[in-house]
Amino acid sequence: MKIDILTLFPNSFEPLKESILGRATKKNLIEINVIDIREFSTDKHKKCDDYTFGGGEGLLMTPQPLFDCIESVLDDDAYVIYMSPKGNTFNQAKAKALADKKHLILICGHYEGIDQRVIDTFVDEEISIGDYVLTGGELPSMVVTDAVCRLLPEVLGNENSSVNETFSENLLEYPQYTRPAEFRGMKVPEVLLSGNHGEITKWRREQSEKLTAIRRPDLIKNKKDS
Repeated sequence: MKIDILTLFPNSFEPLKESILGRATKKNLIEINVIDIREFSTDKHKKCDDYTFGGGEGLLMTPQPLFDCIESVLDDDAYVIYMSPKGNTFNQAKAKALADKKHLILICGHYEGIDQRVIDTFVDEEISIGDYVLTGGELPSMVVTDAVCRLLPEVLGNENSSVNETFSENLLEYPQYTRPAEFRGMKVPEVLLSGNHGEITKWRREQSEKLTAIRRPDLIKNKKDS
């Protein structure tokens, strides 16, 4: 998969070079390009924002740098996403759907957002990572990139790692333990030490259902409705 991230602040994306995504990039499993929108500005001061027509607070990203920046990476496989608090809420199902795309272009807004003509011309979908407002689209785009890339073949190494986890089957993940079997008087549940894989699977399922019912009953309702 190829992911192009368009931003005014390219230095914000250093974390994507670390850990799992960094290793996946070095193995050519994914290609992540961070592109500076400011480099496409025709303004002599590389200005990329201006006041909104009709008045109002704050500045808006102007269309010219964004049009040229997007067109520089656009191809027939591209799925263009604008990170926006007005967008569809990002979740695991959305991450799986995006993981099937060949090329993602993520637009990071800033200030009061971007000129609507950019959205009307290029954007396939607006996506929000939650019901709150951030200073820009950089953090949301990193969230989407991480969540999508870890679902791609070989990125995690263990193909089952992304299957049996939180939000699979609309359930939260069960509690997990590692060595030692007893720590400061707290013991690992006996069933996990039994070696009986059937009972372990049953216990994990029960724990997932119990935890989901307490913390996210909406997931259970959504599963029944689907």
